[in-house]
Amino acid sequence: MAGVNAMEKKLAEYKCDTNEAISLKLVRFPEDVDDDSTTFHPEYSHQLFGDDEIAFGYKGLQIQLFYTAGNLSTLFKVKYSSKVTEAFDCVEPDDVEGKIREIIPSGFTSNADDFTSLLEKEANFKPFGTLLHSYTVHNEEAGEFTYQIHKAEITCPGFREYHERLQTFLMWFIETASFIDADDDRWDFFLIFEKYNKDGETLYATVGYMTVYNYYVYPDKTRPRVSQMLILPPFQGEGHGAQLLEAVHRFYCSLPKVQDITAEDPSENYVKLRDFVLVKLCQNLPSFAEDKLPQGFSADMVQEAQDKLKINKKHARRVYEILRLRATDMSDEKQAREYRLEVKKRLFGPYRVCSPAAPVCMKLQQFDGEDKYYLSRINWIGLQPRVVSCLLCYLF
Repeated sequence: MAGVNAMEKKLAEYKCDTNEAISLKLVRFPEDVDDDSTTFHPEYSHQLFGDDEIAFGYKGLQIQLFYTAGNLSTLFKVKYSSKVTEAFDCVEPDDVEGKIREIIPSGFTSNADDFTSLLEKEANFKPFGTLLHSYTVHNEEAGEFTYQIHKAEITCPGFREYHERLQTFLMWFIETASFIDADDDRWDFFLIFEKYNKDGETLYATVGYMTVYNYYVYPDKTRPRVSQMLILPPFQGEGHGAQLLEAVHRFYCSLPKVQDITAEDPSENYVKLRDFVLVKLCQNLPSFAEDKLPQGFSADMVQEAQDKLKINKKHARRVYEILRLRATDMSDEKQAREYRLEVKKRLFGPYRVCSPAAPVCMKLQQFDGEDKYYLSRINWIGLQPRVVSCLLCYLF
């Protein structure tokens, strides 16, 4: 038994956390290759390395996946200080290189010098598709940066190969990610690029992207559904997600055949982002004016949100509650109570047992005193009053 335990301890030395072992990098300048400050790591690697996210058989495992900032030309190298077969002849290590090759397209290089030479070709890289929107982000240390949002088609020259490289990031940052069938012409692609200068030339760096599938709605409409959205880690926290989602939303609002805009299995972070963008868009609609909010959620709100912004009733209701919360003085007992009752109409509406003809006040009477339970329900749907009040004050 002691011998077995000793063997297990020795073999455990050959286990590596793949989230730490994988190093990702977006390279603009040759010096970036050896600059550790530009490196970032995956959030997930279970789709390739199992639920434990462990690679067995190596000490000091390093998996390098470096990309040129614009065209995403790829350097792929696997390094380690020792391998389990050097100490144990009968033990096989995981095929780390083979697992990575399953998701990265051919055409990568494993030579650092060849990769550095590819940086010279970045000046030839231009954003794909049609420019939809441009914006600037101010950084106190580095000044202003300009970004562009483009809509691309899979038929754009070179885009198919570029997309195959870009989508590999999904495996590391979206828990349930999968690759799409890009040959289906119902897919739309939206991309963000940063403009930057290098030796007096204007170059472009990839920031993030979104894929949207256009579903058919009888008899002659479509329903765009957001499938994947990713802002690459070096650019996260700068507002690019909101810019992208708003630009995409405005694009589809301009199309008369669009019924509404939805999302496929949205994450909690995406729902929060969508809330912010839809609130920003709806707050300027007449039916959502501040003087209309105390009157309750109305048919006019549903109709105007649908007609002008392609927002369905469920999302319009959520926007209404957020805007009304912002306009409600929660320290005023009367206003706070009216707001609670308004939300209770939605929370408990599906569970009413009384006649539909009964007055609303009678339907809600049994819940009027249950503020503690009410607040727990508000928290459950992500609308904790104090937190949202502070958030909305910051956002608006």
